[in-house]
Amino acid sequence: MDWGNVTAEDLIDALREVDWSSPPRPYRTNYFILIIFILGLGFLRRPLALLAAFLTALSIAFLNDSNHYTGTKNYCYSFAGTFSEKVTRTVRQFSPHLAAKMRHPLTPVIRGRPSAKRAIYICGRPRWVFVLIFSSVSFTLWFVSAGLLTVLWALAIGLLATLLHASFRTPNLKARLNTFREEFRQVWRNYSEL
Repeated sequence: MDWGNVTAEDLIDALREVDWSSPPRPYRTNYFILIIFILGLGFLRRPLALLAAFLTALSIAFLNDSNHYTGTKNYCYSFAGTFSEKVTRTVRQFSPHLAAKMRHPLTPVIRGRPSAKRAIYICGRPRWVFVLIFSSVSFTLWFVSAGLLTVLWALAIGLLATLLHASFRTPNLKARLNTFREEFRQVWRNYSEL
């Protein structure tokens, strides 16, 4: 829009048409959706890469150490603990004997108190066993499917499309006026502090 050719009447008419009750459209959300869409297309090209990404995310989630222990029950409510509990409950429905073997060992007691260092168990095994298994399988799937290269290209194309659109996009009148309003408020705050 060429601001030199805009008359005051055009500006007043445009301001009356704007719905000021809703905030400007969040372009960042659109960019995120664009990147996810292009990544989805990359995963469609290499379906094994989707499984590899899932196993990689699961391995990282198992390493999450935000443990929340409850008083006397000593349950670990990290992702690994919750996952283990849900798997054990599901297995218990089919084989109670196997579910009993999947319980984590008792916490060692030193001088009448539970040990401060509590290992996290998943299905009765130390957490590192599952992290090692899932990481190894995901690495193998990334390598076999050549999906890592596809996903990296999809990310690069999505980011490039986002940057190009953000660079050449002209914001609408409402977005420009909101930016002007925020800049004016910032300047006014600076003068009021003097």
